[in-house]
Amino acid sequence: MDEKRGITQFLLRHAACSPVSFHMPGHKGADLYRDHGYGDFLDSIMDCDVTEIPGADNLFQTEGIIRETMDRYKAIYGVKESFLLVGGSSAGLIAAIMTCVPAGGKLIMARNCHKAVFNGLRLAGGRPVYAYPEELAGAGISGAVLPSEIKRCLAEYPDASAVILPSPNYYGICSDIKAIADVVHEAGKVLIVDQAHGAHLKLFDEYIGGCARAAENQGADIIVESAHKTLASYTQSAIVNLNSDKVDQYVFADKLQMIESTSPSYLLMASLDINADLIERKGEQLTKTWEADLQYFYGKAKEIPGLKVLEHPMLDHTKINLDMSACGLTGLELEKLLMEKDIFVELVTGDILMCMTGIGNKRCDYDRLLSALREISTKTLLMEKRPSGRQAVTVKKLLQREIPQVCERVPVSQAAGRVCGSSLIPYPPGIPIICPGEVMDGEVLAYAQSLRAAGEKVMGIDEDGCVLAGKK
Repeated sequence: MDEKRGITQFLLRHAACSPVSFHMPGHKGADLYRDHGYGDFLDSIMDCDVTEIPGADNLFQTEGIIRETMDRYKAIYGVKESFLLVGGSSAGLIAAIMTCVPAGGKLIMARNCHKAVFNGLRLAGGRPVYAYPEELAGAGISGAVLPSEIKRCLAEYPDASAVILPSPNYYGICSDIKAIADVVHEAGKVLIVDQAHGAHLKLFDEYIGGCARAAENQGADIIVESAHKTLASYTQSAIVNLNSDKVDQYVFADKLQMIESTSPSYLLMASLDINADLIERKGEQLTKTWEADLQYFYGKAKEIPGLKVLEHPMLDHTKINLDMSACGLTGLELEKLLMEKDIFVELVTGDILMCMTGIGNKRCDYDRLLSALREISTKTLLMEKRPSGRQAVTVKKLLQREIPQVCERVPVSQAAGRVCGSSLIPYPPGIPIICPGEVMDGEVLAYAQSLRAAGEKVMGIDEDGCVLAGKK
């Protein structure tokens, strides 16, 4: 194989540089499995890649070993039913929407939902009602969705079937799910929480205490969570927790089997099994170590000149949001400097760089990040200051029209005022900045173009710089 090309060679080269991971997945590499007794699985991984042989159970008719793992998650999260996902949280979100929203029905959804929610609503044939999150002043990122905003939407659209929102959002800001659940249930609706970034919150609620954040503890009906993002399972593995009798588990199971692969990966399911076993045996120890390392990092970070670390009363602090604009660095520039030291982060938005910690991070990872930030601070504070980076366009209210059935490709420079035919989605974070049916706005289009010019990914803009718009 060409030394410089190929997925496999890239991955091997990356692993060989002993990188520090502050991005998903949460296991952060093989050490977590080997340190806690799962090395035999890693050594036999190819031989464990099987199909539904006798004794292996079946994901879509669970009566054996898969059922046992589902029951373990039921106990861990204290819910009525748990489902294993091999299509990521996206599969669970789509199935939840298809279960709760009939064709032609309405879904009240936070406008900063992940693209999977928008896709799920289109597949269900439903219509969106947007609830808008707060914007964090000065940070340029979306904050919580307020209970009052959900109450407003329910009052204006009493025929909506369900409500869905992310908590925590990509940056770690949690919404008041207990208050929102009360509002939703008073209206007789179902609350779906996209907790993809918060599979660990149940552990922090149990072992660390303080303000309860896990949606399972706050009355949500369906909770979808990516165990792979912050816990110990493999990428693309996740779970769905049904937490009330408002949702028929058999209807949900039927919708889920419509969109999951008929050849589910036993490697992904095995990693979910290992994750459950790890939580049962070592969950308290690992969670308390994680918390101690976070407190250590936050304390040391305060001593670094020019470094600002996001603080917020509803922040899931396992997401570390850094800002070195006081040193004249944009988020992208800071990311580049960290990558030169083999430290890789999850997300950059304007001046904010987000480090996603996980159950597999070690104290030495935090020390390497602190050392890098100190060095960057020392060097940049001696340089001439430049204006800070651009602020992100968070979630802008746009005019809504019917989703166009017939579309044409239009250059971005000529698309303002046209009705969007396909979402424009910076990735990450995977939150659409313009959705199908919204009238495209010049400011938001300019922001999308600036991202592309900086080399970032924006789904919905093709290689010729065109977007899909409704045909005139």
